[in-house]
Amino acid sequence: MLTITRELRDRIVAHARADHPDEACGVVAGPAGSGRPERFIPMLNAARSPTFYEFDSGDLLKLYREMDDRDEEPVVVYHSHTATEAYPSRTDVSYASEPFAHYVLVSTADGNGGDDPYQFRSFRIVDGEITEEDVQVVEAYQA
Repeated sequence: MLTITRELRDRIVAHARADHPDEACGVVAGPAGSGRPERFIPMLNAARSPTFYEFDSGDLLKLYREMDDRDEEPVVVYHSHTATEAYPSRTDVSYASEPFAHYVLVSTADGNGGDDPYQFRSFRIVDGEITEEDVQVVEAYQA
């Protein structure tokens, strides 16, 4: 299960909405080994595409060096789908290289329905296998 603060969830959704009609992408880093997403890091979609996202390789290298210096790891890797449901595509699966990360997808497509018009779903993707997991939104993490 992914446990995430309301503030972080709202920031991810806001980033997805702001970059629409292009896909948004980013990372939420946390202390290594904690599984706790804490530091929101919106990234530039180098592809600038409504159907595909790509982290800029230079920005990604800089981010990983920074996380290493801070003893952090990518707890959440997120991106948006602008015209389809929040479910990993074959391309998403092929790029999923963090076996311990939560892969969060937000759909900004019209017609998602429900009280929240934006689907916010989390998945584990390991060795090409997709497993959806529950998302628990909390006001703050327990000490």
